[in-house]
Amino acid sequence: MAKTAQGQGGGGPEGAFPAYRGTLHRTTRELLAWHEGAPHEEALEPELPIVDAHHHLYGNEADAHHYRLEDLERDLSGAHRVLATVYVEAYEPGWRTGGPQALRPVGEVERIVALTRTPTRSGCQVAAGIVAHADLTLGAAVAEVLAAHAAVAEGRLRGIRHVTPYEAGVVGRHIKGSPRAHVLMEPAFRQGAAQLARWGLSFDAWVYHPQLHELCDFAAALPDTPIVVNHVGGLIGVAEDGYRAHRAAHLAQWRSGLRRLAQLPNVSIKIGGLGMPVFGFGFEHADRPPASEELAVAWWPLIETCIEAFGTRRCMFEANFPVDKQSCGYTALWNAFKRVTASLSASERDDLFRGTASRVYRLERFASGR
Repeated sequence: MAKTAQGQGGGGPEGAFPAYRGTLHRTTRELLAWHEGAPHEEALEPELPIVDAHHHLYGNEADAHHYRLEDLERDLSGAHRVLATVYVEAYEPGWRTGGPQALRPVGEVERIVALTRTPTRSGCQVAAGIVAHADLTLGAAVAEVLAAHAAVAEGRLRGIRHVTPYEAGVVGRHIKGSPRAHVLMEPAFRQGAAQLARWGLSFDAWVYHPQLHELCDFAAALPDTPIVVNHVGGLIGVAEDGYRAHRAAHLAQWRSGLRRLAQLPNVSIKIGGLGMPVFGFGFEHADRPPASEELAVAWWPLIETCIEAFGTRRCMFEANFPVDKQSCGYTALWNAFKRVTASLSASERDDLFRGTASRVYRLERFASGR
C-alpha cells in the first residue's frame, strides 16, 4: 500500500511532513503527473444530483498554476451528476488591467460569463451562480462596484467574497494579499457588507478558525445578509507554530466557534476545502492520491461536526477545485462525501449535495435534480 496521510484525530508528530509551503504545493504540471498514479474509481451513486458549491477557474496553459474550463470539464467527466456549479472569485485572475482600481474585479465576472454561457458536454451549467470580489473596505461606496458586477453578470451574480484569513505566523506568510487582522471588525468593512442585502447578495466568508469569534460578531451585526462560511471554518492543522502539537485545543476552539455561528439563522457553511494543505492531513505528501475510503476516514470527524452544528439544511458540499486537487481527484472527493453520508436520509443527503447550495445561491432553475 502507498504511503498515506496521518489522520486529523490527533495528527502526526511535529515534523512528520515537510515544511508547509502554502496552498499550491505542486504546480499544475506536477499535479497532472501525480494524479496519473491515482487508484481508479468509478463514481458511486452516479444519479445523485450535485451542485458544486465552490470552485475556481484561472490561468492559461503556460502558467505554472492554472485551471481552465477544459480542465474542469475533464474533472466533471468522471460520471458524478453535477448539475451546476458556483464560481467563486480567484484572487485577481481576469481582473481588468486599467481603469479605477475598485472596478477592476468586474473583469473577472465578464470573463467567466463569456466562458460559461452554454452547459458543458455533460450538461453541467458551470458558474450558474457567481461569487465575485468587491473591496468592502470602500464602505457604502462599494455599491458602485456591485452595480457594475450586476450589469455584466447576466443574472448570475449571487454573492461577494472579500477574503479575510489572517494568521500571524508561518501560515500567514503564504496568504496571497496578506489580509490584515480584525478587518471583520472595521466599521468601513461592515458598512460595505451592509450593502449586500440591498442587492440580494450573500457574503462568502473565508477565515481561519481563530477568527471565528469575530465572524460571529460580524454575522450577528448583519442579520439581513446571508453569510456562507467557506471551507468548514478554516481549521489550521499544520505542524508549524504548534497547531498540530496543540491539536485538541484548536479543535475545541474551532468547534466552539462553529456552534456559536450555527446559532445565527443567517449563517450556512460549505463542507469542503479539506484537501488544502493548511488542514494538515498531509495527503499532498503521499506517493499517490488517496482513494475515497482514505478521504472518508480522515475527513468524517470534521464533516460530522459541521452537520451536527448546522443541520443539513444549512450545510453544502464543495469541491474547492483546483485547490483541493493538491490532495485528491474530483471523482474520489465526491465519492468520499457520498461514503460519509450513506447513513443519512434521502432528504438530508439532497440538502448536502444539492438543496442547500441551490437555495442559498438561488439556483433552482439549474438544479432541480429532475
